[in-house]
Amino acid sequence: MKEIGIIVCAKQIPDPEAPLSDVSVNAETQEVVVDAPPVISPFDENALEVAIRLKEELGAKITVLSMGKKVSDTVLRKSLVAGADELILLQDDAFEKLDSHSIASALAGAIRKIGEFDLVLTGRQAGDWDSGQVGLILGEILGLPCINLAREIKVEDGNVVVKKVIPEGYERVRAKMPALVTVSNEVGELRYISRTKMLKMLKGVGSIPSWSAEDLGITLETLQKMGIMTLSSPPDMRRDCQFIEGTPDELSDKLAAVFKSLR
Repeated sequence: MKEIGIIVCAKQIPDPEAPLSDVSVNAETQEVVVDAPPVISPFDENALEVAIRLKEELGAKITVLSMGKKVSDTVLRKSLVAGADELILLQDDAFEKLDSHSIASALAGAIRKIGEFDLVLTGRQAGDWDSGQVGLILGEILGLPCINLAREIKVEDGNVVVKKVIPEGYERVRAKMPALVTVSNEVGELRYISRTKMLKMLKGVGSIPSWSAEDLGITLETLQKMGIMTLSSPPDMRRDCQFIEGTPDELSDKLAAVFKSLR
């Protein structure tokens, strides 16, 4: 059996484990300001883990795609250390703040440029905005059969066989490859990579190819920006707390007085 070609779409996001104090909203520009280190979206790491398991079982070439204006190849090189064979960055000022359809269109252009493949894997949703739209839109643009919310993926006789998460448990679904599957977190986290191994293997990673909108044959007129009408910081939820002391009779009188004052 020849090795299969797997493309994993991975998004760089601010660390979702960062404290809320690292996030603020610029009142003038209506932009979210995040002072947190970048990481690969955890759901996309789930997809990468599935790809690596299939590679270990069947033999596969794994290509990781990531797009944005300020994509850190240092962060995404983690995918190469984990087991991916190739990393391609889609970097262009035009890729900033795109809506879901435009993101999927750019990814589709990159996948067509790559050429032959058998399986496209994405996370079930992004770990920042949680929209869960790009994967299925991408499958529609590419004309691929799509299976959503996979908790287990197997490849059998040219088909991808998926245990798909449903409210009552799961159902078993089969699709002929090439196909697209969005991967749920039930598959498990990306395997642990020690810091020592990470640093050692990163030294052996060469330059990472970067493609622009022009390289993908995408015109700026076809890309739509994501519009946010109103954005504000979370409300201040601090409350004053007053302790009431006294005998049961005194407490009831004091509480009654407090409730009357709130009318």
